Formats: sequence, C-alpha cells, structure tokens
Amino acid sequence: MENRLDKTASPYLRQHAENPVAWQPWDEEALELARERDVPIFLSIGYAACHWCHVMAEESFDDPAIARRLNENFVPIKVDREERPDVDTLYMNVCQMVRGSGGWPLSVWLTPDGEPFHVGTYFPPEPTSNMPSFGSVLDDIATAWSDPERRPQLEAQADQWATSARNELEGTPDRTREAPDDGFLDAAANAAVRGADREHGGWGSGQKFPHAGRIHLLFRAHDRTDRGTYLDVGLETLDAMASGGLYDHVGGGFHRYCVDREWTVPHFEKMLYDNAEITRAFLAGYQLTGRERYAEVARETFEFVERELTHSEGGFYSTLDAESADSTGSREEGAFYVWTPKAVRDAVDDGTAADLFCKRYGVTDGGNFENNTTVLTESTPASELAADSVMGTDAVEELIDEATEELFEARETRSRPPRDEKVLAAWNGLMISAYAEGSLVLDSSYVDRAEDALSFCGEHLWDAEDRRLYRRFERGEVGIPGYLEDYAFLGRGAFDTYQVTGDVEHLQFALDLGRAIRERFYDEDEGTLYFTPVDGETLLARPQQLVDSSTPSSAGVAVQLLSALSHFAPNAGFDPVAESVLETHASTLESDPLSYTSLVLAAVDRAAGTAELTVAAEELPAAWRETLADAYLPARILTVRPPTEEALSAWLDRLDLDSTPPIWAERDAIDGRETVYACRSFTCSPPKHDMAEAIAWLQDDR
Repeated sequence: MENRLDKTASPYLRQHAENPVAWQPWDEEALELARERDVPIFLSIGYAACHWCHVMAEESFDDPAIARRLNENFVPIKVDREERPDVDTLYMNVCQMVRGSGGWPLSVWLTPDGEPFHVGTYFPPEPTSNMPSFGSVLDDIATAWSDPERRPQLEAQADQWATSARNELEGTPDRTREAPDDGFLDAAANAAVRGADREHGGWGSGQKFPHAGRIHLLFRAHDRTDRGTYLDVGLETLDAMASGGLYDHVGGGFHRYCVDREWTVPHFEKMLYDNAEITRAFLAGYQLTGRERYAEVARETFEFVERELTHSEGGFYSTLDAESADSTGSREEGAFYVWTPKAVRDAVDDGTAADLFCKRYGVTDGGNFENNTTVLTESTPASELAADSVMGTDAVEELIDEATEELFEARETRSRPPRDEKVLAAWNGLMISAYAEGSLVLDSSYVDRAEDALSFCGEHLWDAEDRRLYRRFERGEVGIPGYLEDYAFLGRGAFDTYQVTGDVEHLQFALDLGRAIRERFYDEDEGTLYFTPVDGETLLARPQQLVDSSTPSSAGVAVQLLSALSHFAPNAGFDPVAESVLETHASTLESDPLSYTSLVLAAVDRAAGTAELTVAAEELPAAWRETLADAYLPARILTVRPPTEEALSAWLDRLDLDSTPPIWAERDAIDGRETVYACRSFTCSPPKHDMAEAIAWLQDDR
C-alpha cells in the first residue's frame, strides 16, 4: 500500500500525505483492498482545524512504529468530516451509542464490509489512568482479528452495532399525531429556560457551545408571548458570547466553543458556519433591543469573514485552524490570539492606552491560559476604568479603540493560522443568509457579498441541466454529490437573497433547489427527508439529520425552505413534504424540543401562519428598507414583485409557473405608487403605501 492522500482535494487529507501511514481516501479502491487482504479497516475522521486531530497525528501517525502496525494489520482510511458528513454521521452515531459521547478525531475499526466493532476518539501514545495507548489498542485488535475464536466475536459485535445504527438513523416513528401546534413554542422555550445557565449565560455547566437555534427559539417565544424571561435568557447568552473568549476582540469573529462554563477559554478554530449562525442571532437581538453592541459584533464578524474567509471570486472558505506557530516556531493552539502585558505594551505606543486595554480585557502577568498568556475577555467596564482614571468614558473608549487597532496591526505580523480553502455549498448557504439578513438590518452593501457567493456556487457547484448540486470546490476541483444540507442551506441562502433584492434569478435558484430536495431526499413511504440522496453511495445506513448540532438540522432548514417556497409554487409538492416530515417526527420533537430547534421552529411557524409582505414595486424603496431594519419579524416572507400584471407574467414564464401564485395574485401597485400588502393565514390588510402601517397590521394580527 502507498499513501494516496497527495492526490486528494481536501486540505485535511493532504495534511496527512507525508505520514508514514499508508492512508487511503474513502473510496471503493480502499474498501476493496480491505476485502482482498481480509483485514480490518482503521477509519480516522477529523478536519483541518481540529486541535486534537493534529495532536494525534504528531504523536502517533508520524511514528514509524505505529505506521508499521497500521500498514501491516489494517487498511488505514482518512476521512475529512467536512467533505463526507454522511460517513461521519454514521460512525459518530455508533460512537455516541456505545460510549455515550463522541468527538474528533473519531477512531473506528471496521470489518472489510464497513461494519464497526471498536470505536473511540483520541488515543494517547502512552497509557493514562483512564485510556489505553493507541499502539496497545492496535495490537489487541490485530491479535483478536487473527484469532479464529475471537474474530467471530468481533464480527458478531459488528453485526449488532450495524443493526442498531440502521434502526437509529433510518427508522421513523409511526405517524400517530399531527404536527406540533403554535402552543408548542411556549413549551419549547420553557425547556430552554429550565436548562439555561442564568449565572454565566448559555446552557450547561461545563463546555459552552453557541446554540444559536435556541436563542432564535427564545426570541420567537418572547415575540409571541411578551414574556420577559425568554428575552432575558437569550440576551444573557448573546452578552456572554460577545464579552468572553469565544469572541475575537481584536479581529472580530467567533471561535468554535469554550471549554469552561465562564466562556473564557475557547477552542480557537474559527468555522464559517459558526460565524454565520451566531451573527444571525446577534442581528435578531439587535432588532429586538436596538443595542448597538449587537450590531457592532455583527459588523465586525462580517468584516472578519470578508477579510479572512472570502475567495477572490466570491465564495467563502471553510475554517481557520486553532494552531499557529508561536515565537519559538512551535505550533500551539491559540498562539495567534493570546497576549501578555509586555506584548500589549510593545505594540501600543501610548502607555496609558496599553494599560487601559490590559485592564479592560483582563491581560495580566499570570494570564488565564497556557504559559501565562491571556485570552481577551471584557473584564472591567469602560465606565469603571474612567472613574479610576479620572477620565471621561468616551475618552477611555477612544484610547482602547486606538490600542485595539495597533494590536490588530501587530497581530498581523504573527504566524497566521492555516486556512482550509474548501468552499462548501452548505456552509456558504449559511453565510449567504447571514449577509442577506445583515444587508436588511445593518448595511445594504452586505447583499453584494451574498450575491457574489451565490453566483460562485451557482457557477461552480450547480449542474443546471441535471439539477444536481455538488458539495465541494477546492483549487479548481469540484466534487462530492451534495447532501441535504447543501441543497437546504444554499436554497435558504438563495431565497433570503431574493427577499432583500427582489431579483427573480435568486428565487428561481431557490425553487430549483427545492424541487431537487423533494425529488432526491424525500421518502414518501417513510414520510421523512434523508441526509443522502436516493441515488447516493450505499453506506451501512442512510441517515437522517434531525438534530441541531454545530450546524442547524438539515431536515429542519429544508422544511422551513419548502414551506416558504410553497407560497410561490403551490403545485410543486413542497407543502405536503413539509407537513409530512413534521407529522412523522412530531413525537420526537415533543420529547426533546431543544435538540430539534430547527424543526420545532418550522412546526410552530407553519401553525401560527407565515407573515407575508408583498411589495409591488420596481424595487424595495430605501425608506421601507430602513423601516424593516428596525422590525423584528421572524419567519416573515418579504417578496418584491413587478408592479404590473404584464411585467409579472414574464416572471411566471421565468419560474415555469402555470398561474400567478396567491402571494402575488391581485397585488398590483395602486395609483402608480409602491404598494405593500400584509397577509397572514389567508387574511390580508388593505393595500398600503406605508411599510410601517403594514408591519403594525401584522403585529396586531398575531
């Protein structure tokens, strides 16, 4: 065997091309090799920005003795979880089922037929008190596999685990009830409040993850019920994320998650999807409260994405690594982001500004991270610093801002974290939605970023003739047939961009993706949406993705998208798919709403009736855009249609619609002026020439 990873497109796989391990990509050639040699597969799943993946690579995969054991007794296969979420979902489910938890690197031993019989995550090079060494695990499994008495036991275990995985991932409940009604939102929000950390923000008493979907759930529930507790818990979480170490206070953008309850120390990788979904939560918080800090965080995050994660042709890259070289040249997690008092004073010309910055962000000689370094957190309010310094608060903030700019310039001279330059359809869709929403709430120019990325994906990843979406673009190479999340997230991005531009081309793309979802991922007999297409690669199981994890549930976003698109193409079969999925999984949602926030929101929005704003005009008037920027209207459909029936007929031809959909029918411009129609649940306001009046009608109609 030879290491074949140098021929792959994935930056993560190419990181392992020089290992002495004879790594194979996940393909038929590798699987056939295991069958021919009659040896187990060692499957290692990770991603380019994964800190512990790097650690295990340095400790074990670079070790010639470990490589020899792997090469002689196994077929070693490397998988980039970001490229192959189907493979990752399958075997991560087994890990969580067997061990109660999971993570990356994910280490799985499989039979030549792909059935798992041993699973773990990171293994150290030497045994610890609670973990065997990686080498000893390899030796034990190789010995057992070659033992005629023990191998049948491994194969029996593999068969049992495979059956359990199929039941868990493919199975659907009996459809014995209707989809959750509007009242379920209150129950779900109460569950979010009960599980919240009211002292430090967020959820849980250990590691803290963003959980943007739960924030949207709470804001939606507050909007419906006016209960202050729902708003408080959501805002407490936004404040914790904005003030703690999750946020990059010098360069903008969010890290992956924090390892402590107080949101102080993050895992430092920056993922495109986090910076999309968290930003959307801050935009919602800004609309609800008008707090400028939330808008500032969103702006700075957009600036970070444009500066560091944007392809020259418009698409968005995937991740920045957690590690980079420190001052000694060693790769260390967080080296690019952490500070000492000396480093601050060396970078900032004004000593007073440097001292104020250190006090504001908790930079001390002892630090709060490794090697006496400090992860920046908002430690002392500017008003308190002003009182201590006998200065005005504005003057203190100005000095801190100046220091921040100098620190940013100094940080730019550091060794940068490596960037994974894959452009993934799904993650681009999330970021496109964020920029589209930002263009309505903050700055209309943000829509240019959304349109550029949408154009990039349409040009490079979409096969219009076959109506097929590909997942990955990297170094000019396109590959991997798209999964449900690719179609759903990019479809939502296209639809959200249409909402703020009124460009029918974006609506057409969203409808094309919606039709492909119905054709490729929906199973009418089971009443569900599967994660892999009907004509996709056959794996151990065909998974569903119902749970919100680091990204939203692909099934949940697909249901939201199809529900919205049904207003424009009522005969395309979108609505029955959405309703069927929600009915199928109703009992699941009710049993654990916080795990399924995207599907829960899809259900309650359908039950409550979608707020529609149909604008008959050549374009959305600037004054109306400003009015919408201040209005929190979750799950609304904003549609700009041509002002006359004659002009609208050209749109119908473009969209392949036989008749005018109800959302546009008989909603022409009145008296030659821009006109807006507000509707909900088949009830509409009179036509209005004032957007504020239309929004007020919708809010009174709840």
